[in-house]
Amino acid sequence: MFEALSQIPAGTQMILAFFLLMAIGMPVAFALGLSALYAMWVIGFGFDLAGDLIAAGIAKYSLLAIPFFILAGSLMGSLGIAERMIRFFRVLIGDLPGGMGVVGTVVCLFWGAVSGSGPASVAAIGPMLIRAMEEDGYSRPFAAGLVSTGAAFSIVIPPSIGLVIYGVIAETSISDLFIAAIIPGIFMGLMMLAVLPFAKRGQGRAALDRLSPDPLAGLPYGARLWQSFKASFWGLMTPAVILGGIYSGIFTPTEAALVATVYALLVGGLIYRTLTVRGLYESLADAAASSAVVMLVVAYASLFGWVVTVEDLVGSYSAALLGLSDNGAVILIVIMLILLIAGMFMDAVTVMFISLPIFMPVVHELGWNPVWFGVLLMVNLAIGLITPPVGINLYVAANVTRLSIERVARGALPFLLASLVGLVVVAIFPEMSLWLMRKLGG
Repeated sequence: MFEALSQIPAGTQMILAFFLLMAIGMPVAFALGLSALYAMWVIGFGFDLAGDLIAAGIAKYSLLAIPFFILAGSLMGSLGIAERMIRFFRVLIGDLPGGMGVVGTVVCLFWGAVSGSGPASVAAIGPMLIRAMEEDGYSRPFAAGLVSTGAAFSIVIPPSIGLVIYGVIAETSISDLFIAAIIPGIFMGLMMLAVLPFAKRGQGRAALDRLSPDPLAGLPYGARLWQSFKASFWGLMTPAVILGGIYSGIFTPTEAALVATVYALLVGGLIYRTLTVRGLYESLADAAASSAVVMLVVAYASLFGWVVTVEDLVGSYSAALLGLSDNGAVILIVIMLILLIAGMFMDAVTVMFISLPIFMPVVHELGWNPVWFGVLLMVNLAIGLITPPVGINLYVAANVTRLSIERVARGALPFLLASLVGLVVVAIFPEMSLWLMRKLGG
């Protein structure tokens, strides 16, 4: 057995070891690290090199955006901004068909421009939206499925942590990625809205008034809309501040994460006056825990990536991909299938660190625009967040609603199918991603 194993290249052994460790329940970060250390031992390199590789992997300026965007999202979730936004959009929608389903979709996508993290968005706004959708006649599994899907596209809607990581790995402009993701992100939201007419709804109760006592009850529509807009104005301005600053050149995407955090503190402390010492501590603790998980994956992925480079897995695997067909469309379909399957079992960050070193040479060889490919990748990985058996958003939604993962998955199924159709459209029409980037780029 050991003799047969020795015939397999160390890099391939590492990948097999990684999936074996994942299969027995090893956390992703440790599976990455242990499989990489094993490969380093097989190759014959000393483990003293591991510390330098890990330090080099996380000592990248752009990665500072991750903990600060997570902190900004956590703060805004605890400062009452989400409830103000929900109330405004509910008043705006009024009695239009879809009701809280439309509100849930809009708020989830809007919140994506604040949080940039799918699971964090489910945890932050899921309880309020799911409860309000239930009271508007939607079933709890369907509501959980909608929130899970809308929050999944947080990694598409800029500013997105996923796009930041893609930009770092692929050495692509993060600002261009943010601009290019706007239209596809909105389009995926429209695909979600297309599902709502097929939902079975009961009578429900007045969802808006159940969020909290409504001081505007009884006022005319125009007055209620104006008052709710004023109450939520500073929260609604968050994406404008972040994205406007990036696109106008005032600050970089990395600096925007810090600006978003300071903005959240100013809004909560000086305007809404909802910021408390206890709330700040809890937000910092939540953000630290979430950031640690992501950064641990990044750290150990640097070891994994080093072995991939030393063993030339990039060259051999990308050559194998290119050898599948002379048709670029066939190769793209294969890549998308690989990403969809990988997204069922691993989080988006892990998938990117493992797959991009192999896929990017193929992207360049076939002349694909790396910005378009990055957006397409994000849509694909967002779908992975709601795809069983390991759709992370489904588990968070199950925890929030106290439903079984199976019931939440069934509720998300219509949105999953609509999202797959949306993925095909984004793949077929690259200009959907590139038009706005080129327009704003001059």
